[in-house]
Amino acid sequence: MSEQNNNHESNEQNMPHDNVSHHNVEHDDSILNETLQEFDPQNNSGAESTIANDIDLDTFKARIAELEGEVKQAKEGTARANAEAYNAQKRMEQEADKSKRFALQKFAKELLEVVDNLERAIENAHADDPVTEGVRLTHKALLDVLNKNGVEVVEPQGEKFNADLHEAVGIDADAPADTVGTVLQKGYSLNGRLLRPAMVRVGQ
Repeated sequence: MSEQNNNHESNEQNMPHDNVSHHNVEHDDSILNETLQEFDPQNNSGAESTIANDIDLDTFKARIAELEGEVKQAKEGTARANAEAYNAQKRMEQEADKSKRFALQKFAKELLEVVDNLERAIENAHADDPVTEGVRLTHKALLDVLNKNGVEVVEPQGEKFNADLHEAVGIDADAPADTVGTVLQKGYSLNGRLLRPAMVRVGQ
């Protein structure tokens, strides 16, 4: 008899606990439903927005456009700087090449006087003079050295007169008009650049 009473009391003690748990579940479901309804866009259109904010989209768009403009300017500045650096490098290379090609210009021009003197000596020497052969060999050796360094003879006899290459110092009555007749002094070029114009008489 006492065991039955104990079981009955135990059941009675457990019953209120089940009711409380059931009540809490219903309460939680109610809160969840209210929350879902609150954040449902259909229930919060118009003045009652789910999340109130003061974000101005126009301000963000303007800032984005400003940043894009700054990026564009930075890219253009970089491109200009690269172009200027490239041009500067090319100019330096051209100047170095030009300096290399014409470094001997002054020296070669002075050597031309030696060539002229050797040619005059050959013209005025006797053919059977043993010294003349030595002068010829010296003249040839000097011209070979000049040729190896880019110096070439401008021999315009019989050609059309060219003021860029020839210097007219007189008239040659036997030459055709505007044609080089007599060459008084040979001209020379250094790597395609005029080193000294040829002194000539031109037909009229």
